[in-house]
Amino acid sequence: MDVALENIGKSFGRVRVLDNVTLTFPSRKFVTLLGPSGCGKTTLLRIIAGLETVDRGCIRFGDRTVNSMAPKDRNIAMVFQSYALYPQMTIRQNIGYGLKVRGVDRASIKSAVERVAGILEIDSLLDRRPSQLSGGQRQRVALGRAMVRRPDIFLMDEPLSNLDAKLRVTMRTELRRFHFDLQATTIYVTHDQLEAMTMSDCIAVMNAGVVQQFGTPAEVYNRPSNLFVAGFIGNPPMNFLTGRIEMNDGKAKFKMNDFALPLSEPWTVASAGREVILGVRPQDITVGSDHSEMALCGTVWMTELVGSEKLIEIELGGRERMTAQVRADAPVPESGPISMCLDTRRVHIFNASTGLAIR
Repeated sequence: MDVALENIGKSFGRVRVLDNVTLTFPSRKFVTLLGPSGCGKTTLLRIIAGLETVDRGCIRFGDRTVNSMAPKDRNIAMVFQSYALYPQMTIRQNIGYGLKVRGVDRASIKSAVERVAGILEIDSLLDRRPSQLSGGQRQRVALGRAMVRRPDIFLMDEPLSNLDAKLRVTMRTELRRFHFDLQATTIYVTHDQLEAMTMSDCIAVMNAGVVQQFGTPAEVYNRPSNLFVAGFIGNPPMNFLTGRIEMNDGKAKFKMNDFALPLSEPWTVASAGREVILGVRPQDITVGSDHSEMALCGTVWMTELVGSEKLIEIELGGRERMTAQVRADAPVPESGPISMCLDTRRVHIFNASTGLAIR
């Protein structure tokens, strides 16, 4: 079932939390609301669930407007950051409790609980209590309690944040598999870009109550719409340099002090004479000893080994630094001068005054 939000606005007192949010979540897709704390993503999820009202705008599930519909009538299921399990109940009772209060008969509850427990691989734990389970097992129980209803829409509010790093990796894969099994529209809230990039069909990047970009993981990573998206998506984050677009013999160059980088893209010609911000990801930088005009020179400030790769922080002067990412066995000096060559095919150009990408 499609979920459509049209011009959603929400304020708490004088604080505007959501500002004219318009989004369509395609049916049976895994869509993530991604952004920093306080950007409005959880409030938006609660609005979809019916736990918050809107000041303005329209919410549609398929062809139904659900603004005034109670949460129990929306056929949604929600998994929260906390497990919120009943400690006095067994796992079987926890999973089936929602069906019990709706008056479903015992045989149907038993069948539904065992079906979901089999999918989640917790069928051997049904007679235990939550205190006897690990964090990952409790998270599966919380998922099962939501899945047992066969919802049209599955809502998750940072369900992996309480798990350790290793278990989060495992649960990312399992949540994706659960989504395929459920065949429900899934809307997932997180501030973790790695979760969003690895699990989602589409990502809505949010900041200050506004949707900055909506697209596939590849689109938001390779074609960020503005400086915020470019800086938020990617780890290590994108480097930014401020300069101008200059023309030389009919060809555009990005110019910053003595550094000049030829730009092959034709759209840069229209930006001639304009102050811009050039963005380049650390993995699109090659380090070496080239000191030509096309190389950016600096001093190694710090190197950091991260498994099979090495991060090099390079000081350009003053407090301005850039990060390059190279193979762990690449020969890099611990200190002293170093040059960087930027992959011109992979750089991004942004309007310095608006922050919008120049296409």
